[in-house]
Amino acid sequence: MTQATISLSGRRAFARAPAGASRSARSTALVVLLLQLLASAAILMGLWMAAAAAAGKDLPGPLQTLGTFWGLVINPFYDKGPNDKGVGIQLVTSLGRVFAGFGLGALVAIPLGVLMGAWQPARKALNPVVQILRPVSPLAWFPIGLAAFHAAPTATVFVIFITSLWPTVINTAFGVASIPNDHRQVARVFGFSRTKYVCKVILPYSLPHILTGARLSMGIAWMVIVAAEMLAGGVGVGFFVWDSWNALKVDRILSAILLIGLVGLLLDRVFDMLARRAAYEG
Repeated sequence: MTQATISLSGRRAFARAPAGASRSARSTALVVLLLQLLASAAILMGLWMAAAAAAGKDLPGPLQTLGTFWGLVINPFYDKGPNDKGVGIQLVTSLGRVFAGFGLGALVAIPLGVLMGAWQPARKALNPVVQILRPVSPLAWFPIGLAAFHAAPTATVFVIFITSLWPTVINTAFGVASIPNDHRQVARVFGFSRTKYVCKVILPYSLPHILTGARLSMGIAWMVIVAAEMLAGGVGVGFFVWDSWNALKVDRILSAILLIGLVGLLLDRVFDMLARRAAYEG
């Protein structure tokens, strides 16, 4: 059993503990979860130290990187000019672009997925388009965004938009297409209008699938933002990583990677919680 599986089982055990369970049982589940997280951190640190020892002085170890990380987060919002901004400003800028592109993508992806899932001719016509555009590299879209919008920040949002579409489209279409026939028959018997059918049948049933697609889309958006901002320059975590490399400050790069991973984990947990709640209520 892998460490990830053990950690997942610990979280599930803690989540399944009923509200009326004894305090000792819930405390035990929490302790197990904390121990699993500590074990995961210890394994990561051990691998990191081994890699740093093998690479010599070219790769900073955990202690040096954590010191740099603390220096970055203790004063994250300083602003000393266009080329010297705190990591908090870089992070907020990147998150703003991610949520803008992701939000625009969701506004297009959910209706498109509903259409493809509910109407077979639309699915047959649009699915080849989705499958052609889905594997295109995010970096290939950046010049298209520059040509269309003539501004690097807007082009970055465009890249997030176009790359975060597809998981939500595919999962939404799958959820809508898998609605049982008896649900459709009941709606037909009661004479639901199209709007009522969408609001009372399609969206409630397919909501867990939509949220799963949104979770995957957010993960892609947060991954793509780093590459897009390396090309765009200016402000953002991607630019921070590239600027640190130009200054040969590898410890700052590793600190940024740690911060990017932590924020990505937080975003993933939020969407996972929403998907679990939607599945439970459904």
